[in-house]
Amino acid sequence: MEEIIPGIYWIKLPMITTDESGLSFVNAYVIRGNDGYLLVDAGWNTEESFAALTNGMAEIGAGVKDISQILVTHVHPDHYGMAGRVKKISGASLAMHHIEKDFIEPRYVSMEALLNQIDQLLAANGVPAKMIKNLSNATVGLERYVVPTQPDILLHDDETVTTGLFTFKVIWTPGHSSGHICLYEPEKKIFLSGDHILPTITPNVSVHPQAIENPLGRYFDSLNSLKNLEVERALPGHEKPFTDFRERVDAILKHHEQRNGEILVALGEKARTSYQIAQKVSWGFKGSWNSLPDFHKRMAVLETLAHLEMMATSGRVDRLPGEDIMLFRKASLPR
Repeated sequence: MEEIIPGIYWIKLPMITTDESGLSFVNAYVIRGNDGYLLVDAGWNTEESFAALTNGMAEIGAGVKDISQILVTHVHPDHYGMAGRVKKISGASLAMHHIEKDFIEPRYVSMEALLNQIDQLLAANGVPAKMIKNLSNATVGLERYVVPTQPDILLHDDETVTTGLFTFKVIWTPGHSSGHICLYEPEKKIFLSGDHILPTITPNVSVHPQAIENPLGRYFDSLNSLKNLEVERALPGHEKPFTDFRERVDAILKHHEQRNGEILVALGEKARTSYQIAQKVSWGFKGSWNSLPDFHKRMAVLETLAHLEMMATSGRVDRLPGEDIMLFRKASLPR
Protein backbone atom coordinates (compact mmCIF):
# COMPACT_ATOMS: atom_id res chain seq x y z
CA MET A 1 0.00 0.00 0.00
CA GLU A 2 1.52 3.33 -1.07
CA GLU A 3 0.05 6.71 -0.18
CA ILE A 4 -0.13 8.76 -3.41
CA ILE A 5 -1.35 11.91 -1.70
CA PRO A 6 -2.66 12.17 1.86
CA GLY A 7 -5.75 9.97 2.01
CA ILE A 8 -5.39 8.18 -1.35
CA TYR A 9 -3.61 4.82 -1.32
CA TRP A 10 -2.40 2.69 -4.23
CA ILE A 11 -2.42 -1.08 -3.90
CA LYS A 12 -1.27 -3.66 -6.47
CA LEU A 13 -3.50 -6.71 -6.76
CA PRO A 14 -1.97 -9.73 -8.55
CA MET A 15 -3.27 -10.84 -11.92
CA ILE A 16 -4.28 -14.47 -12.32
CA THR A 17 -1.61 -16.85 -13.61
CA THR A 18 -3.65 -17.67 -16.72
CA ASP A 19 -3.76 -14.03 -17.82
CA GLU A 20 -2.12 -13.50 -21.24
CA SER A 21 -1.84 -9.71 -21.14
CA GLY A 22 1.73 -9.64 -19.86
CA LEU A 23 0.60 -7.45 -16.94
CA SER A 24 1.47 -8.70 -13.47
CA PHE A 25 -0.93 -6.61 -11.40
CA VAL A 26 -4.08 -4.52 -11.51
CA ASN A 27 -4.29 -1.32 -9.50
CA ALA A 28 -6.89 -0.63 -6.84
CA TYR A 29 -7.16 2.66 -4.98
CA VAL A 30 -8.33 3.01 -1.40
CA ILE A 31 -9.59 6.50 -0.60
CA ARG A 32 -10.18 7.76 2.91
CA GLY A 33 -13.58 9.18 3.83
CA ASN A 34 -15.52 10.48 6.79
CA ASP A 35 -17.41 7.19 7.06
CA GLY A 36 -15.13 4.44 5.85
CA TYR A 37 -13.12 4.02 2.65
CA LEU A 38 -13.92 4.11 -1.05
CA LEU A 39 -12.37 1.23 -3.03
CA VAL A 40 -11.91 1.98 -6.74
CA ASP A 41 -11.61 -1.29 -8.70
CA ALA A 42 -11.35 -4.64 -6.99
CA GLY A 43 -9.12 -7.05 -8.90
CA TRP A 44 -9.68 -10.74 -9.64
CA ASN A 45 -11.45 -12.86 -7.05
CA THR A 46 -8.49 -14.97 -5.94
CA GLU A 47 -7.05 -15.74 -2.53
CA GLU A 48 -3.84 -13.93 -3.50
CA SER A 49 -5.73 -10.80 -4.46
CA PHE A 50 -7.88 -10.88 -1.32
CA ALA A 51 -4.75 -11.31 0.83
CA ALA A 52 -3.11 -8.33 -0.89
CA LEU A 53 -6.15 -6.16 -0.20
CA THR A 54 -6.44 -7.38 3.40
CA ASN A 55 -2.76 -6.76 4.10
CA GLY A 56 -2.88 -3.35 2.43
CA MET A 57 -5.86 -2.27 4.53
CA ALA A 58 -4.04 -3.45 7.66
CA GLU A 59 -1.09 -1.20 6.78
CA ILE A 60 -3.33 1.84 7.18
CA GLY A 61 -4.90 0.54 10.37
CA ALA A 62 -8.12 -0.66 8.75
CA GLY A 63 -9.75 -3.81 7.44
CA VAL A 64 -11.85 -4.88 4.48
CA LYS A 65 -14.92 -4.35 6.69
CA ASP A 66 -14.07 -0.62 6.78
CA ILE A 67 -14.73 -0.22 3.05
CA SER A 68 -18.07 1.59 2.75
CA GLN A 69 -18.12 2.25 -1.00
CA ILE A 70 -16.91 0.25 -4.00
CA LEU A 71 -16.73 1.76 -7.48
CA VAL A 72 -15.64 -0.18 -10.54
CA THR A 73 -14.47 1.69 -13.61
CA HIS A 74 -15.83 -1.13 -15.80
CA VAL A 75 -16.88 -4.76 -15.38
CA HIS A 76 -13.94 -6.51 -17.03
CA PRO A 77 -12.97 -9.31 -14.63
CA ASP A 78 -9.64 -7.85 -13.49
CA HIS A 79 -11.43 -4.71 -12.23
CA TYR A 80 -14.75 -6.16 -11.10
CA GLY A 81 -14.05 -9.78 -10.10
CA MET A 82 -13.63 -9.37 -6.33
CA ALA A 83 -16.14 -6.53 -5.86
CA GLY A 84 -18.93 -8.88 -4.83
CA ARG A 85 -16.74 -10.59 -2.24
CA VAL A 86 -15.70 -7.27 -0.69
CA LYS A 87 -19.31 -6.06 -0.72
CA LYS A 88 -20.51 -9.16 1.13
CA ILE A 89 -17.86 -8.78 3.85
CA SER A 90 -18.11 -5.03 4.30
CA GLY A 91 -21.72 -4.21 3.42
CA ALA A 92 -20.37 -1.54 1.09
CA SER A 93 -22.46 -0.07 -1.72
CA LEU A 94 -21.35 -1.00 -5.25
CA ALA A 95 -21.40 1.66 -7.98
CA MET A 96 -20.75 1.52 -11.72
CA HIS A 97 -21.92 3.24 -14.90
CA HIS A 98 -25.48 2.30 -15.79
CA ILE A 99 -24.40 0.78 -19.13
CA GLU A 100 -22.06 -1.71 -17.45
CA LYS A 101 -24.85 -3.22 -15.33
CA ASP A 102 -26.36 -4.94 -18.35
CA PHE A 103 -23.09 -6.73 -19.19
CA ILE A 104 -22.81 -8.68 -15.93
CA GLU A 105 -25.24 -11.54 -16.50
CA PRO A 106 -24.32 -12.31 -20.16
CA ARG A 107 -20.60 -12.20 -19.35
CA TYR A 108 -20.54 -14.14 -16.09
CA VAL A 109 -23.82 -16.02 -15.58
CA SER A 110 -25.64 -16.98 -18.79
CA MET A 111 -22.82 -16.85 -21.33
CA GLU A 112 -24.13 -18.94 -24.24
CA ALA A 113 -25.92 -16.14 -26.10
CA LEU A 114 -22.90 -13.82 -25.92
CA LEU A 115 -20.56 -16.57 -27.12
CA ASN A 116 -22.85 -17.22 -30.08
CA GLN A 117 -22.82 -13.51 -30.91
CA ILE A 118 -19.01 -13.52 -30.84
CA ASP A 119 -18.98 -16.58 -33.12
CA GLN A 120 -21.17 -14.74 -35.62
CA LEU A 121 -19.07 -11.57 -35.43
CA LEU A 122 -15.85 -13.48 -36.09
CA ALA A 123 -17.40 -15.41 -38.98
CA ALA A 124 -18.75 -12.23 -40.55
CA ASN A 125 -15.26 -10.74 -40.51
CA GLY A 126 -13.49 -13.58 -42.25
CA VAL A 127 -12.20 -15.79 -39.45
CA PRO A 128 -12.00 -19.36 -40.82
CA ALA A 129 -14.68 -21.68 -39.46
CA LYS A 130 -12.13 -24.05 -37.94
CA MET A 131 -10.69 -21.21 -35.79
CA ILE A 132 -13.87 -19.57 -34.56
CA LYS A 133 -14.59 -21.67 -31.48
CA ASN A 134 -11.01 -21.43 -30.24
CA LEU A 135 -11.07 -17.66 -30.54
CA SER A 136 -14.54 -17.11 -29.09
CA ASN A 137 -13.91 -19.51 -26.19
CA ALA A 138 -10.48 -18.04 -25.37
CA THR A 139 -11.78 -16.37 -22.19
CA VAL A 140 -14.17 -19.11 -21.10
CA GLY A 141 -13.24 -20.19 -17.58
CA LEU A 142 -12.29 -16.73 -16.36
CA GLU A 143 -15.79 -16.32 -14.93
CA ARG A 144 -14.74 -18.50 -12.00
CA TYR A 145 -12.61 -15.57 -10.80
CA VAL A 146 -15.66 -13.27 -10.65
CA VAL A 147 -18.40 -12.94 -8.05
CA PRO A 148 -21.33 -11.68 -10.17
CA THR A 149 -22.98 -8.92 -8.17
CA GLN A 150 -25.48 -6.28 -9.25
CA PRO A 151 -24.72 -2.64 -8.41
CA ASP A 152 -26.55 -0.61 -5.78
CA ILE A 153 -25.79 2.69 -7.50
CA LEU A 154 -25.96 3.41 -11.23
CA LEU A 155 -23.77 6.31 -12.26
CA HIS A 156 -24.14 8.76 -15.13
CA ASP A 157 -21.76 11.21 -16.77
CA ASP A 158 -21.05 14.37 -14.76
CA GLU A 159 -22.40 13.03 -11.45
CA THR A 160 -20.25 13.17 -8.33
CA VAL A 161 -18.96 10.55 -5.92
CA THR A 162 -17.84 11.80 -2.53
CA THR A 163 -16.17 10.37 0.54
CA GLY A 164 -16.58 13.56 2.54
CA LEU A 165 -12.86 14.27 2.15
CA PHE A 166 -12.70 13.93 -1.65
CA THR A 167 -15.30 14.77 -4.28
CA PHE A 168 -14.86 13.10 -7.67
CA LYS A 169 -16.55 14.01 -10.91
CA VAL A 170 -17.71 10.96 -12.88
CA ILE A 171 -16.59 11.16 -16.52
CA TRP A 172 -18.05 8.67 -18.99
CA THR A 173 -15.22 7.50 -21.26
CA PRO A 174 -16.51 4.82 -23.67
CA GLY A 175 -14.08 2.83 -25.81
CA HIS A 176 -12.30 0.09 -23.91
CA SER A 177 -15.72 -0.75 -22.48
CA SER A 178 -19.00 0.94 -23.36
CA GLY A 179 -19.70 2.10 -19.82
CA HIS A 180 -16.13 2.81 -18.74
CA ILE A 181 -15.81 5.74 -16.33
CA CYS A 182 -12.95 7.82 -14.97
CA LEU A 183 -12.92 9.92 -11.80
CA TYR A 184 -11.56 13.49 -11.56
CA GLU A 185 -10.85 15.33 -8.33
CA PRO A 186 -10.49 18.97 -9.49
CA GLU A 187 -9.29 20.39 -6.17
CA LYS A 188 -6.46 17.85 -5.81
CA LYS A 189 -6.02 17.55 -9.63
CA ILE A 190 -6.11 13.75 -9.35
CA PHE A 191 -7.46 11.65 -12.23
CA LEU A 192 -8.31 7.95 -11.82
CA SER A 193 -8.13 6.70 -15.38
CA GLY A 194 -9.02 3.00 -15.13
CA ASP A 195 -8.04 1.40 -18.45
CA HIS A 196 -8.89 4.50 -20.48
CA ILE A 197 -5.40 6.04 -20.26
CA LEU A 198 -2.41 3.88 -19.34
CA PRO A 199 1.14 5.22 -19.00
CA THR A 200 3.01 3.11 -21.58
CA ILE A 201 0.57 0.71 -23.24
CA THR A 202 -2.69 1.31 -25.06
CA PRO A 203 -5.91 -0.41 -24.00
CA ASN A 204 -7.66 -2.74 -26.39
CA VAL A 205 -10.57 -0.99 -28.12
CA SER A 206 -12.56 -3.51 -30.14
CA VAL A 207 -15.84 -4.06 -31.88
CA HIS A 208 -17.71 -6.51 -29.66
CA PRO A 209 -21.34 -7.57 -29.20
CA GLN A 210 -21.37 -5.36 -26.08
CA ALA A 211 -19.48 -2.47 -27.69
CA ILE A 212 -20.92 0.96 -28.29
CA GLU A 213 -21.31 1.98 -31.94
CA ASN A 214 -17.96 3.04 -33.47
CA PRO A 215 -16.03 2.28 -30.26
CA LEU A 216 -12.67 3.63 -31.44
CA GLY A 217 -14.26 6.85 -32.67
CA ARG A 218 -15.97 7.25 -29.30
CA TYR A 219 -12.65 6.50 -27.59
CA PHE A 220 -11.01 9.30 -29.62
CA ASP A 221 -13.83 11.67 -28.67
CA SER A 222 -13.51 10.86 -24.98
CA LEU A 223 -9.71 11.27 -25.07
CA ASN A 224 -9.99 14.65 -26.76
CA SER A 225 -12.58 15.78 -24.22
CA LEU A 226 -10.05 15.23 -21.40
CA LYS A 227 -7.08 17.11 -22.83
CA ASN A 228 -7.86 20.41 -21.11
CA LEU A 229 -8.28 18.98 -17.61
CA GLU A 230 -5.72 20.13 -15.06
CA VAL A 231 -4.19 16.85 -13.91
CA GLU A 232 -1.13 16.66 -11.71
CA ARG A 233 -1.26 12.91 -11.07
CA ALA A 234 -3.03 10.21 -13.08
CA LEU A 235 -3.82 6.93 -11.34
CA PRO A 236 -4.26 4.19 -13.97
CA GLY A 237 -5.74 0.70 -13.77
CA HIS A 238 -2.39 -0.90 -14.65
CA GLU A 239 1.30 0.00 -14.50
CA LYS A 240 2.31 3.03 -12.37
CA PRO A 241 0.80 6.44 -11.60
CA PHE A 242 2.12 9.11 -13.96
CA THR A 243 2.27 12.88 -14.33
CA ASP A 244 2.54 13.56 -18.09
CA PHE A 245 -1.22 13.39 -18.59
CA ARG A 246 -1.72 15.57 -21.68
CA GLU A 247 1.38 14.21 -23.38
CA ARG A 248 0.13 10.68 -22.81
CA VAL A 249 -3.29 11.50 -24.29
CA ASP A 250 -1.58 12.93 -27.37
CA ALA A 251 0.69 9.88 -27.64
CA ILE A 252 -2.28 7.47 -27.56
CA LEU A 253 -4.11 9.45 -30.24
CA LYS A 254 -0.94 9.45 -32.37
CA HIS A 255 -0.51 5.69 -31.89
CA HIS A 256 -3.99 4.98 -33.20
CA GLU A 257 -3.54 7.30 -36.17
CA GLN A 258 -0.35 5.43 -37.01
CA ARG A 259 -2.26 2.16 -36.70
CA ASN A 260 -4.88 3.54 -39.10
CA GLY A 261 -2.10 4.20 -41.59
CA GLU A 262 -0.70 0.70 -41.13
CA ILE A 263 -4.15 -0.80 -41.71
CA LEU A 264 -4.58 1.24 -44.91
CA VAL A 265 -1.24 -0.11 -46.16
CA ALA A 266 -2.31 -3.66 -45.24
CA LEU A 267 -5.61 -3.10 -47.03
CA GLY A 268 -3.73 -2.45 -50.27
CA GLU A 269 -5.57 -2.16 -53.54
CA LYS A 270 -8.27 -4.75 -53.02
CA ALA A 271 -11.17 -5.47 -50.71
CA ARG A 272 -10.23 -7.48 -47.61
CA THR A 273 -11.72 -8.77 -44.37
CA SER A 274 -10.69 -7.63 -40.92
CA TYR A 275 -9.13 -11.07 -40.37
CA GLN A 276 -6.96 -10.75 -43.49
CA ILE A 277 -5.82 -7.27 -42.52
CA ALA A 278 -5.11 -8.14 -38.88
CA GLN A 279 -2.51 -10.70 -39.95
CA LYS A 280 -0.49 -7.96 -41.68
CA VAL A 281 -0.45 -5.54 -38.73
CA SER A 282 2.48 -5.36 -36.30
CA TRP A 283 0.92 -5.99 -32.90
CA GLY A 284 4.13 -5.80 -30.90
CA PHE A 285 4.29 -9.55 -30.30
CA LYS A 286 7.31 -11.68 -31.08
CA GLY A 287 6.92 -14.41 -33.63
CA SER A 288 4.42 -14.99 -36.41
CA TRP A 289 0.66 -14.53 -36.47
CA ASN A 290 0.27 -18.30 -36.01
CA SER A 291 2.22 -18.14 -32.76
CA LEU A 292 -0.18 -15.65 -31.13
CA PRO A 293 -2.45 -17.00 -28.39
CA ASP A 294 -6.08 -17.35 -29.44
CA PHE A 295 -7.20 -14.48 -27.20
CA HIS A 296 -4.66 -12.14 -28.80
CA LYS A 297 -5.78 -13.18 -32.27
CA ARG A 298 -9.36 -12.39 -31.32
CA MET A 299 -8.36 -8.99 -29.92
CA ALA A 300 -6.33 -8.25 -33.05
CA VAL A 301 -9.18 -9.06 -35.44
CA LEU A 302 -11.75 -7.07 -33.48
CA GLU A 303 -9.44 -4.12 -32.83
CA THR A 304 -8.65 -4.03 -36.56
CA LEU A 305 -12.41 -3.97 -37.11
CA ALA A 306 -12.73 -1.00 -34.73
CA HIS A 307 -10.16 0.91 -36.81
CA LEU A 308 -11.97 0.02 -40.02
CA GLU A 309 -15.33 1.07 -38.60
CA MET A 310 -13.88 4.40 -37.48
CA MET A 311 -12.33 5.02 -40.89
CA ALA A 312 -15.58 3.99 -42.61
CA THR A 313 -17.44 6.56 -40.51
CA SER A 314 -14.97 9.27 -41.55
CA GLY A 315 -15.04 8.20 -45.22
CA ARG A 316 -11.49 6.83 -45.47
CA VAL A 317 -12.63 3.27 -46.24
CA ASP A 318 -15.79 1.77 -47.71
CA ARG A 319 -17.75 -1.09 -46.18
CA LEU A 320 -18.76 -3.73 -48.70
CA PRO A 321 -21.24 -5.91 -46.82
CA GLY A 322 -21.69 -9.23 -48.56
CA GLU A 323 -24.21 -11.93 -47.89
CA ASP A 324 -21.96 -13.66 -45.37
CA ILE A 325 -18.72 -11.66 -44.96
CA MET A 326 -17.92 -7.97 -44.45
CA LEU A 327 -15.23 -6.57 -46.73
CA PHE A 328 -13.49 -3.20 -46.61
CA ARG A 329 -11.56 -1.28 -49.24
CA LYS A 330 -9.94 2.12 -49.54
CA ALA A 331 -12.45 4.81 -50.35
CA SER A 332 -10.09 6.20 -53.01
CA LEU A 333 -10.39 3.08 -55.16
CA PRO A 334 -12.86 3.20 -58.08
CA ARG A 335 -16.18 1.55 -57.40
